[in-house]
Amino acid sequence: MDSRLNSDGTSIRRRRQCSKCEERFTTYEYIEEVPLMVVKRDGRRQPFDRTRVLNGLIKACEKRPISVEQIESVVDDIEHAIRKKYDREIYSKDIGEMVMTNLSILDEVAYVRFASVYRQFRDVNQFMNELQTILSKNKLKKIKKQKGRIYKGAR
Repeated sequence: MDSRLNSDGTSIRRRRQCSKCEERFTTYEYIEEVPLMVVKRDGRRQPFDRTRVLNGLIKACEKRPISVEQIESVVDDIEHAIRKKYDREIYSKDIGEMVMTNLSILDEVAYVRFASVYRQFRDVNQFMNELQTILSKNKLKKIKKQKGRIYKGAR
Protein backbone atom coordinates (compact mmCIF):
# COMPACT_ATOMS: atom_id res chain seq x y z
CA MET A 1 0.00 0.00 0.00
CA ASP A 2 2.57 2.55 1.16
CA SER A 3 6.34 2.46 1.81
CA ARG A 4 8.39 5.17 3.45
CA LEU A 5 12.00 5.52 4.46
CA ASN A 6 12.27 6.75 8.04
CA SER A 7 13.87 10.13 8.67
CA ASP A 8 17.36 8.80 9.44
CA GLY A 9 17.35 6.29 6.55
CA THR A 10 17.88 3.19 8.68
CA SER A 11 14.53 1.48 8.10
CA ILE A 12 11.59 1.25 5.74
CA ARG A 13 8.07 1.47 7.12
CA ARG A 14 5.50 -0.34 5.01
CA ARG A 15 1.72 -0.20 5.32
CA ARG A 16 0.23 -3.46 4.11
CA GLN A 17 -3.15 -5.07 3.78
CA CYS A 18 -4.05 -8.73 4.23
CA SER A 19 -5.44 -10.12 0.97
CA LYS A 20 -7.87 -12.42 2.84
CA CYS A 21 -9.35 -10.31 5.64
CA GLU A 22 -8.29 -6.89 4.28
CA GLU A 23 -6.96 -5.82 7.69
CA ARG A 24 -4.19 -3.22 7.51
CA PHE A 25 -0.91 -3.51 9.39
CA THR A 26 2.57 -1.99 9.48
CA THR A 27 5.90 -3.73 8.97
CA TYR A 28 9.40 -2.37 9.41
CA GLU A 29 12.44 -3.47 7.47
CA TYR A 30 15.89 -2.82 8.96
CA ILE A 31 19.37 -3.09 7.59
CA GLU A 32 21.11 -6.03 9.20
CA GLU A 33 24.19 -4.85 11.07
CA VAL A 34 26.82 -6.32 13.35
CA PRO A 35 24.85 -7.17 16.49
CA LEU A 36 25.18 -4.70 19.28
CA MET A 37 25.63 -6.56 22.56
CA VAL A 38 24.02 -5.47 25.81
CA VAL A 39 26.07 -6.07 28.96
CA LYS A 40 23.66 -6.99 31.75
CA ARG A 41 24.12 -6.17 35.44
CA ASP A 42 25.47 -9.66 36.15
CA GLY A 43 27.97 -9.45 33.27
CA ARG A 44 26.05 -11.63 30.81
CA ARG A 45 25.88 -10.39 27.24
CA GLN A 46 22.94 -10.61 24.87
CA PRO A 47 22.09 -8.98 21.54
CA PHE A 48 20.32 -5.63 21.66
CA ASP A 49 16.61 -6.10 21.04
CA ARG A 50 14.50 -3.01 20.42
CA THR A 51 11.33 -4.96 21.25
CA ARG A 52 12.52 -5.25 24.85
CA VAL A 53 12.77 -1.46 25.05
CA LEU A 54 9.38 -1.14 23.35
CA ASN A 55 7.74 -3.62 25.73
CA GLY A 56 9.17 -1.82 28.77
CA LEU A 57 7.82 1.49 27.51
CA ILE A 58 4.41 -0.01 26.73
CA LYS A 59 4.15 -1.36 30.28
CA ALA A 60 5.22 1.95 31.80
CA CYS A 61 2.77 3.90 29.62
CA GLU A 62 -0.18 1.55 30.16
CA LYS A 63 -3.43 3.45 30.75
CA ARG A 64 -1.71 6.77 30.13
CA PRO A 65 -2.62 9.26 27.37
CA ILE A 66 0.37 8.29 25.23
CA SER A 67 -0.08 7.01 21.69
CA VAL A 68 1.68 4.01 20.22
CA GLU A 69 3.28 6.40 17.72
CA GLN A 70 4.80 8.42 20.57
CA ILE A 71 6.16 5.25 22.18
CA GLU A 72 7.59 4.01 18.87
CA SER A 73 9.16 7.40 18.30
CA VAL A 74 10.93 7.19 21.68
CA VAL A 75 12.17 3.68 20.84
CA ASP A 76 13.41 4.92 17.45
CA ASP A 77 15.23 7.83 19.11
CA ILE A 78 16.85 5.56 21.70
CA GLU A 79 17.91 2.98 19.13
CA HIS A 80 19.31 5.67 16.84
CA ALA A 81 21.30 7.23 19.72
CA ILE A 82 22.63 3.81 20.75
CA ARG A 83 23.71 2.83 17.25
CA LYS A 84 25.31 6.24 16.70
CA LYS A 85 27.28 6.25 19.96
CA TYR A 86 28.10 2.57 20.56
CA ASP A 87 29.81 0.17 18.15
CA ARG A 88 29.87 -3.22 19.81
CA GLU A 89 28.60 -3.10 23.41
CA ILE A 90 26.38 -1.02 25.65
CA TYR A 91 25.60 -1.48 29.33
CA SER A 92 21.96 -2.14 30.15
CA LYS A 93 22.27 0.68 32.69
CA ASP A 94 22.89 3.15 29.85
CA ILE A 95 19.80 1.95 27.98
CA GLY A 96 17.72 2.27 31.15
CA GLU A 97 18.94 5.82 31.70
CA MET A 98 18.06 6.76 28.12
CA VAL A 99 14.56 5.33 28.61
CA MET A 100 14.15 7.22 31.88
CA THR A 101 15.31 10.50 30.34
CA ASN A 102 12.79 10.16 27.53
CA LEU A 103 9.97 9.11 29.88
CA SER A 104 10.62 12.03 32.22
CA ILE A 105 9.86 14.33 29.29
CA LEU A 106 6.96 12.29 27.92
CA ASP A 107 4.98 11.44 31.05
CA GLU A 108 5.89 11.67 34.74
CA VAL A 109 3.63 8.80 35.83
CA ALA A 110 5.14 6.48 33.21
CA TYR A 111 8.58 7.66 34.35
CA VAL A 112 7.88 6.73 37.98
CA ARG A 113 6.46 3.36 36.94
CA PHE A 114 9.55 2.55 34.89
CA ALA A 115 11.91 3.90 37.56
CA SER A 116 10.31 1.75 40.27
CA VAL A 117 11.11 -1.41 38.31
CA TYR A 118 14.38 -0.26 36.75
CA ARG A 119 15.88 1.08 39.98
CA GLN A 120 14.38 -1.82 41.95
CA PHE A 121 12.80 0.24 44.70
CA ARG A 122 12.79 -1.85 47.85
CA ASP A 123 10.61 0.34 50.02
CA VAL A 124 8.31 3.35 50.07
CA ASN A 125 11.15 5.71 51.04
CA GLN A 126 13.01 5.07 47.79
CA PHE A 127 9.78 5.64 45.88
CA MET A 128 9.10 8.89 47.77
CA ASN A 129 12.64 10.14 47.13
CA GLU A 130 12.10 9.72 43.39
CA LEU A 131 8.78 11.57 43.61
CA GLN A 132 10.42 14.38 45.57
CA THR A 133 13.04 14.71 42.81
CA ILE A 134 10.28 15.07 40.20
CA LEU A 135 8.36 17.57 42.31
CA SER A 136 11.51 19.66 42.83
CA LYS A 137 12.18 19.73 39.08
CA ASN A 138 8.58 20.77 38.41
CA LYS A 139 8.84 23.53 40.99
CA LEU A 140 12.02 24.84 39.31
CA LYS A 141 10.30 24.78 35.91
CA LYS A 142 7.39 26.82 37.28
CA ILE A 143 9.73 29.36 38.87
CA LYS A 144 11.68 29.72 35.61
CA LYS A 145 8.44 30.19 33.66
CA GLN A 146 7.27 32.86 36.10
CA LYS A 147 10.60 34.68 35.92
CA GLY A 148 10.44 34.53 32.13
CA ARG A 149 7.03 36.17 32.21
CA ILE A 150 8.24 38.87 34.60
CA TYR A 151 11.25 39.68 32.40
CA LYS A 152 9.14 39.73 29.23
CA GLY A 153 6.59 41.97 30.92
CA ALA A 154 9.32 44.44 31.97
CA ARG A 155 10.22 45.24 28.35
